Amino acid sequence: MRGIIVVSFLVLQSLIVFSSPSPPDFNFFYWVTYWPGAICDSQKGCCPPPKGNTASDFMIHGLWPQFNNGTWPAFCDQTNLFDISKVSDLVNKMEKKWTEWGVWSCPSNETKLWEHEWNKHGTCVQSVFDQHSYFLTNLKFRQKVNLLNILKHKGIKPDGGLYGLDEIKNAIKCAIGFAPGIECNEDVKGTKQLFQIYICLDNYAKVFVECPYVPDKSCASKIKFPKFPKKDSLGETLSVISSV
Repeated sequence: MRGIIVVSFLVLQSLIVFSSPSPPDFNFFYWVTYWPGAICDSQKGCCPPPKGNTASDFMIHGLWPQFNNGTWPAFCDQTNLFDISKVSDLVNKMEKKWTEWGVWSCPSNETKLWEHEWNKHGTCVQSVFDQHSYFLTNLKFRQKVNLLNILKHKGIKPDGGLYGLDEIKNAIKCAIGFAPGIECNEDVKGTKQLFQIYICLDNYAKVFVECPYVPDKSCASKIKFPKFPKKDSLGETLSVISSV
């Protein structure tokens, strides 16, 4: 009888192990946001979001799985491509917090941005997220981390002025506990400016973690925080706000 109980326990234990989901095969996430002013103030220029959202704020770029060796997986599953019907209840919020300012092409197309983010990055994290939870997690972190307020609280404002790179990183570190990565581009005069902010999360996207590496090489020791763009009177092109 005792032998039967032991065998039964071992069988049950093996079933539990077999059915347990495998851990993510990547090491951490970058959660990336961008500043629209850095796009519009560049040589390339920009175009406004199609839904007319011009709220002065950082916008979500995406949630990207990363390996500790500096590489990343991409386009992992062509059988589960982006389906907007799976995130229909999130679209209204995504149109406000995940807008496309012509980062890649004009006219802007938010649906193509969302499609790209899922197809390239989301398909590689299906051990953690389905489509709905992937986009919902991005929105939750956007609500949790108000980068513009964090920077303004430390006197760092989108006024076209120059701020220390370390000053910006330390302001964010004070708020979330870890220093972010900062990516810069250049304005039309060649001045380095704040473009994207990389915040690192664990491989389940639950908590902030120390970044194993960050893309800071594109920045100078002092960088410009460009003003936020707005539509001109014709509503077709964009100009920079004269005062913030």
